[in-house]
Amino acid sequence: MSDIKALTEKIKKFRDGRDWSQFHNHKDMALSLVLEAAEVLEHFQWKSPAEVEEHTRAHRDEIAEELADVAAYLFELADNLGVDLAAALEAKLAKNEQRYPVGKAKGKHTKYNQL
Repeated sequence: MSDIKALTEKIKKFRDGRDWSQFHNHKDMALSLVLEAAEVLEHFQWKSPAEVEEHTRAHRDEIAEELADVAAYLFELADNLGVDLAAALEAKLAKNEQRYPVGKAKGKHTKYNQL
């Protein structure tokens, strides 16, 4: 069992113990995922690169909690949709290897269709 599947099972056990599955429809899970990602962004909003570094050191645990919230919603949404997240990520990485060959993409931020 992958780490993602094991963690997803823990998330589902937590959810099901509270009878929250009834609230975890695809739309609301996707919405919650985006809202939690926005909470990650709040840690960096309006800060200079130096301030970001300082803030990150001082608030690493809080940022970690927000990232964990994002992961929890992501893992559960993928499970609810029947998506094997580990397999989907492997497939996406393979696709990006083709889209962004090292010889063309190294050191560039250009989108694949403009390389």
